[in-house]
Amino acid sequence: MRKTLAVAGSLAFLLTTMPMALAEGTVATETSSAWNKIEGNWIELKGKVKEQWGKLTDDDLAQIQGQREQLVGRIQALYGISVEEANKEVTDWENKVVAP
Repeated sequence: MRKTLAVAGSLAFLLTTMPMALAEGTVATETSSAWNKIEGNWIELKGKVKEQWGKLTDDDLAQIQGQREQLVGRIQALYGISVEEANKEVTDWENKVVAP
C-alpha cells in the first residue's frame, strides 16, 4: 500500500511540474546561447563574476571554467541559498552581462 501511495505521489508531482519543466526548458534554450557567449569569454568575465559574488575565489573560477551549473552550485554552497535562488541570481547577472 505504501509503495502504491509513493508511486501515485511521484506521478502527481510529475504531472503538476511537467508544464513548468517544459516552460523552463524553453527558457534554458534561450539562455543557452547567451551562456555560450559568457562561456566563450569566461577569462574576460571572471572579474565581473567576482564583482557580483565576492566569495568566489580564483580557484573557484578556474574550476568552474565557464560552466553555468558549476557556478550555480558554487554560489549556492558559498552563500547558503537554495539552488533556485542561485540559479535566479545567475540568470539575472547573465541578462545584465549579455545584452540582447
